[in-house]
Amino acid sequence: MRKTKILIVDDEPAIREVLEMILQEWGYDVRLASDGAEAKEMVETYDPDVVISDVVMPQLSGLDLLRCLKAGNPNRPVILVTAHASIDLAVEAMKQGAQDFVTKPMDYPKLRAILKAAESDIEMRVTSKKLTTQLERGSGFGEFVGTSKAMREVYDLIQSLSTSDASAIITGESGTGKELAARTIHRLSSRGNGPFIAINSAAIPESLIESEVFGHEKGSFTGAIGIRQGCFELANGGTLFLDEIGEMPVALQPKLLRVLEDGKVRRLGGKQEFAFDVRVIAATNQEPRQAIADSKLREDLYYRLTVFTITLPPLRDRKEDIPLLAQHFIGEFDRKHNAHVEALRDDAMEMLMTYSWPGNVREFRNVMERALILAKGEWIETFHLPPYLRSSGTEISTKIVLPVGITAAEAERELILKTLERTNHNKAEAARQLGLDVKTIRNKLKAYKIEE
Repeated sequence: MRKTKILIVDDEPAIREVLEMILQEWGYDVRLASDGAEAKEMVETYDPDVVISDVVMPQLSGLDLLRCLKAGNPNRPVILVTAHASIDLAVEAMKQGAQDFVTKPMDYPKLRAILKAAESDIEMRVTSKKLTTQLERGSGFGEFVGTSKAMREVYDLIQSLSTSDASAIITGESGTGKELAARTIHRLSSRGNGPFIAINSAAIPESLIESEVFGHEKGSFTGAIGIRQGCFELANGGTLFLDEIGEMPVALQPKLLRVLEDGKVRRLGGKQEFAFDVRVIAATNQEPRQAIADSKLREDLYYRLTVFTITLPPLRDRKEDIPLLAQHFIGEFDRKHNAHVEALRDDAMEMLMTYSWPGNVREFRNVMERALILAKGEWIETFHLPPYLRSSGTEISTKIVLPVGITAAEAERELILKTLERTNHNKAEAARQLGLDVKTIRNKLKAYKIEE
């Protein structure tokens, strides 16, 4: 195992020799310099990991040496030592980038703790650099990040799908990247230069969804003040992504099936049929066969769409990808917010690794952006992470205690709100856990007069 290299700079031989002996006993590789000028020369050849320097020295002071060292390598930890401590000197040393500031006579336990902290910073920078290099060389597929076995299997399926024009269903929990998978398939396919139109069946009111899908003519219904093209016309020559297909009204599904089989669409209130050339990719956060059993998804529509099936794994099943994802988002949000964050502290990373991530990569991304904004230095600490990640060490309790005498309606309200809290207000995931529709969750929140 490589020893940490430390350069000791002091004009007093006795202090240099004592420090050398103690640091060597602690397992460090040590070199000595008698003043700042000699230290500058030794840095070029020895390249120390850490520099411990006296402040008051002839020719070149410790503060001047600090400025020179930081100009050459701003990340190298420099620890300043002096017998004449003052608040102004300490403040100036830290402002210039000193790792820490200690006084003579030396407090060796404190020095050892400072060195351990410096080594930790060095190790984190090394890890951060390795992850960044891995990201630059390619550690995913398209915009996906991850090298786990589960994700490599997904990449292989996406690659296979992109060479064909077959329809597909993408399954996976909310936040796993179903639309990103669809966009990647579209971009890599022969339709990549055509339009990509996405429609979310769960987000459109039932009274409007038929018009969104098929379009309408002027006067076809109250409020239809002009002609509107449907998503099949808009996606002509490209790809249509039908998200949350299991939330589409059952009455509308046979009409959709007919359009898919005929390759023609008629707007609401219209007489003319329009031929289209569209590849359809659907997605659902439900298990399709369960949705069929629950009469939420027509079996004939499912089989029409599912030439291929891609199942995206939840983040909790590919936690080995979390360090790469974290570094990816640090890079993204560092540029966005003009921050200077390098990496996560080990205990913060451990917290990310132990959490179950019910909201998957979408939740993870939001957590990382929040943490980076809160971080004022180079590292993301545990206290920069949301309280619900920090409570009880990992996540919010899965138990809900209800008082005796509570009504069924009150119990239902408490169950829904607590589940939303546990899923970080991810309505789709809360609906999945409770066995309800997303629309039911939305309607309940409106009834509780809670803003979404």
